[in-house]
Amino acid sequence: MRATTPETPTKLQLLELLAAIGTAQWRDFAAAAAHHGLTSTQAKVLAQLNGPLPMRALATLLVCDASNVTGIVDRLEARGLVRREPDPADRRVKNVIATDEGRDVIRRVREEMQTTHGALDTLDADDSATLYSLLARLRPGMEKDA
Repeated sequence: MRATTPETPTKLQLLELLAAIGTAQWRDFAAAAAHHGLTSTQAKVLAQLNGPLPMRALATLLVCDASNVTGIVDRLEARGLVRREPDPADRRVKNVIATDEGRDVIRRVREEMQTTHGALDTLDADDSATLYSLLARLRPGMEKDA
């Protein structure tokens, strides 16, 4: 008796699986963000702020108009989670920077994503390394237009 090999999934099957996982992860992220009084979009802004980021770049990342970002950043700034500073190279440009409190809140949001953590806990060390390697290979192609 021969060992059977799984059928190679189609791109459509892979896309559907990625979409399902992405949707579940986003729901988990939104629930954890809400626990901290944040909308999912506000939390997404905090998650993007690894350093100063111009308002226009945030709009591009969020796939929205720059005027929408202004309101989101206003609310985050009112809570002390971000601050705006003029860009040193072009003072007309405002950079958004996460405060220490903002970085702490997004760290806690990520830690509290229990559904996502639980799913990842089902992987052993080899599976985790393989998944990480595969996702790292996909990432540049997925972000090239971002």
